[in-house]
Amino acid sequence: MHQPSTSPVATLRAALEGAREALGTEGLGEALARMSGPELAEVMALTDEVRSRAGASQVRVAAEAAHRGEFSAARRGVGSLHAWVREHAPSLRQSGAGQVAALAQDVACSVPGGLWSTHGPDAGAYADPTRAEGVVWARVVTGEVGPALALTALREVARMKELLVPEAVPTVATAILDHGVQWGAAEAKKIRTSLLAAHGLAGELDDQDRRLRSGAYLSSPQVADGDVTEYRMAMTPEQAATLEAAIGPLSRPAPNDATGERDLRPAGQRRVEALAAVCARAVRADAADGTPGGAATTVHVAMGLDDLRAAGSEAPTGSGQVMVSRAQQTILAPATMRRLACDADVIPVVLGSAGEVLDLGRAVRLFTRPQRRALWHRDRGCSFPGCDMPPGWAEAHHLVHWADGGTSDLDNAALLCQRHHTLVHDRRLVATVHPPDEHGRSVTWDLTRGSYDRVLSSRLEQMRRRRRSVDRLDTGPPDPWAGQPPEHVMLQIAEEFLADHDADAWDLTA
Repeated sequence: MHQPSTSPVATLRAALEGAREALGTEGLGEALARMSGPELAEVMALTDEVRSRAGASQVRVAAEAAHRGEFSAARRGVGSLHAWVREHAPSLRQSGAGQVAALAQDVACSVPGGLWSTHGPDAGAYADPTRAEGVVWARVVTGEVGPALALTALREVARMKELLVPEAVPTVATAILDHGVQWGAAEAKKIRTSLLAAHGLAGELDDQDRRLRSGAYLSSPQVADGDVTEYRMAMTPEQAATLEAAIGPLSRPAPNDATGERDLRPAGQRRVEALAAVCARAVRADAADGTPGGAATTVHVAMGLDDLRAAGSEAPTGSGQVMVSRAQQTILAPATMRRLACDADVIPVVLGSAGEVLDLGRAVRLFTRPQRRALWHRDRGCSFPGCDMPPGWAEAHHLVHWADGGTSDLDNAALLCQRHHTLVHDRRLVATVHPPDEHGRSVTWDLTRGSYDRVLSSRLEQMRRRRRSVDRLDTGPPDPWAGQPPEHVMLQIAEEFLADHDADAWDLTA
């Protein structure tokens, strides 16, 4: 008896229904339980291939539906391919429906008439292997490239097309797909510059670099009292490479093997602290002689000296307000002020009860350049246990804080990196300077929280015996510029002087 031939539609439907049944929850669970490790890996690879080919089939089905106008015909002329895909492929509602629809719509619109897949290279761009669309589509139909990567590659080629040597377009499309298959659609965008360098028109990469310079920026700080200060920044590739080279080694997690402490700082905090350390080192490198203005930081702060002294107590009072910079009016906490006073040019603006300026101190309390060099040789880097930060990245810390009356002497100094400088102030830790031990260390830290407060009075007494008195902060001799009139008054005086001079000159010539 003659058996009727099975139609292609029936064959395809049977295959898909068989795959659906084989991958059903109950049957798959029983089969997985009996599999060995290598068999699990084999099934994983097979299901991945089935999934990718099923995804490619969904794009092709959607393209055919779009070419026929199925999504609008079923709704009497109203509808969209996106809605059609969401209706008939519910799993894509979670993610991907829009990308499938967008790619399928582009394929359908590229065909002048009939079924695009049966009309050869003349049927449309997606059937032409010499065009980016043809390169992309050939890998979409095999399931190797998904809709997200396909759309990314097409957008990137379109963006670069006028900048490329024409015959290089298929090569560029292939390179984008190869990179995206390996690392993902988002990463595929990042090779644009290297592709322009290899396949761009003569001088195009230089032109792009010049265009990028005008787009790079660093915003002014957005200051909110009691909150972080926000910056926005965009950099050229060269600037970004320089920045990452500078902060990369400093922003890695740094667990302390000596103390057993883990580095629990989030990545963002590590990166910003690395950037701050790089900036501080750059400024410190320009500090040629240790005079005011040559310290790691120069900060003009309106804060009473009594408040600065009291900042180390259990109930700190007052605050510092930044002046004379783009961060003007930023409020600094008392503890932050005390830490800055160790190794920064803090110019205390002493205010009276009515807010009037009583005195403008000079920061001559800083360690001199020869002292810093001596600390580099003595401590050989950050002195905190387990830290290997080199001396060029370290700050000079007053073991008895300057704000408490500590002197700027080598026996009251130790090098600390920025991270441990902050930690020492936060935990109120103290160290002792002594002759080098068997390991060559001259500084020993007491890591017991609050150790600084327990020895402060005795340390101050030792200093008093060596010096006549430390009743006041070492702000140096009176500043000759302390009584200088405001800037607008100085400008007015200068203008009047020039006007008088010009008038006298006119009279003489007359």
